[in-house]
Amino acid sequence: MKEIEIWQWSLIVLSSLLFFWWSPLAKTREQFYQASKNEKQRPTLWMLTGSLVISWIFAKSITNAANLGLSFGIVGGVAYAGYYLSFAIAGVIIYQLRTKGGFKSIHHFLGSRFGQGSVLLFSVLIGFRLFNEVWSNTMVIGSYFGTVGSSSYYLAIIVFTVLTLAYALKGGLSSSIFTDVIQMGLFSILLCIILWNIFEVKDFSIKDVALSGEWTMALGGNLLLAAIIQSFSYPFHDPVLTDRGFISAPKTTLKSFLWATVLGGLCIILFSVVGVFAKQQGIEGQAAVAVSKTFGVFILLVVNFIMITSAASTLDSTFSSSAKLIAIDLKLGKEVSFGRWMMVIVAIVGTIPVFLNAEILSATTISGTMVIGLTPIFLCWKKEVPKISFFLSVGSGLVFGVLLVFDIFPQQFIFTTGKYADLLWVNIWGLIVCFILYFIPTWIKKR
Repeated sequence: MKEIEIWQWSLIVLSSLLFFWWSPLAKTREQFYQASKNEKQRPTLWMLTGSLVISWIFAKSITNAANLGLSFGIVGGVAYAGYYLSFAIAGVIIYQLRTKGGFKSIHHFLGSRFGQGSVLLFSVLIGFRLFNEVWSNTMVIGSYFGTVGSSSYYLAIIVFTVLTLAYALKGGLSSSIFTDVIQMGLFSILLCIILWNIFEVKDFSIKDVALSGEWTMALGGNLLLAAIIQSFSYPFHDPVLTDRGFISAPKTTLKSFLWATVLGGLCIILFSVVGVFAKQQGIEGQAAVAVSKTFGVFILLVVNFIMITSAASTLDSTFSSSAKLIAIDLKLGKEVSFGRWMMVIVAIVGTIPVFLNAEILSATTISGTMVIGLTPIFLCWKKEVPKISFFLSVGSGLVFGVLLVFDIFPQQFIFTTGKYADLLWVNIWGLIVCFILYFIPTWIKKR
C-alpha cells in the first residue's frame, strides 16, 4: 500500500507542476477572463470542444456514471449521458443570443430584459453551483487517498486544491482551456486502457454490455427523461459551460457545442461500462474503485489519474468562472489582480464543506431541479415579457427543488415507480407551473 500511495501522490504533484509550467501567463484582462489575446487569437473549434467536454466530465460525474452502470446496466449510463444534451441546447440558444440578440453574455441578456434584480438572483444561483463544484470534486479525490475523515483524506484534498489553484492563478481562463486540451487527451487514453483491460476478461463482451439493463421507467427510464427535461435549464446555471459560449466566433462556438454533445455523452456511456462490468462480476461498492482494485496496482493508478485529470479540469474552470462572475459579470473589479484574489477566496470557502461532511453526489440532481425555472426564460428568449415573469418562473423552480430535497412532494402526482420517479415528476409538474407563471403577467397585461 505504501508504494501505491507514493505513486498517487506523485501523480497529483507532478501533473500539477507540469500544468503550472506549461500554462500561459495571463497579463491582460482579455487573456485572464476570455482566454484570448485579440479578436484573431481565440480558442479554435477543437480546443473549445475538448475544453467543454473535459470540464463537464468531472470526478463526481464519472463516479456517478460507473455507479449507475452498476445499478441499472448500460441503461444507467445512457440515462446519465442524457444530461449532455445540455451542450446542444445551450449551443443553439447562445448562438441565437449572440447573432440575433446581440448579447455579449448571459448576464448582459438578463440585465437587458429583466433588470438588475434578475442579474443578482441569477448570480446567487450560479454562485451556489460554483461553490458546490469545489468541494464535491475534491472530496472524490480525497476518497482515493484515505477514508473520509482521515488525515490522508484531508491532506490530499488540500494539496490538490492548492496545486490546481496555482496554475489557475497564473493564466485564468487561458490556463483552464490550455490544460483542458491536455487533460482531455489524457482522459481519452486512460479510458481506452481501462476498457481494453475490461474487455480482455474472457466472460465479458460487448454483448454483455448491450444486454446489461432493462429499458423500463423503474430501471433507468425515470432518470433519462428527467435528464432530458433538465437539459433545457441545467446548462444555463453553469458558468463553466456558458462562459465558453462567448469567447470564440459564433459559428465556431455552435459547432464545438454540438460536437461536445456527442463526445461528452459517449465518454459517459463508455465509463459506465466499468459499472456494468462490476455488476456482471458481482463486485460491490463504489464501482470505479472496486473494479480498479481487481485489476491490480496499474489500473488502480489509471483510474486514480482519470479522477485527478477530470477533477482538475473542473476545478480550474470553476476558479476561472468564479473570478469572471465576481469581477466582470457583477462589475466589482475588472483587473487581473482582483480576479486572482477572488480565486483564492473561492478556493478557501469552497473547501470548508469538506470538513462538514457535506453530501457529495446529491448536488447535481438537486441543483438541476432548483433551476428548472430558467427553461422558459431561455427557451422563449425572443418573447417580450414583464420583468416579474423572471422572478415568478425562477421562484417556482426553487420551490419545486425544495419539495424534492425534503421529500414532501405529494405521492399521488407521481405516476411511475422505481428510483428517480420523484425526480422525474417533480420536474414535469415544476416545468408546467414555471411556464404558466412565466406567461401569466403577459396574459393579464393583454386583458
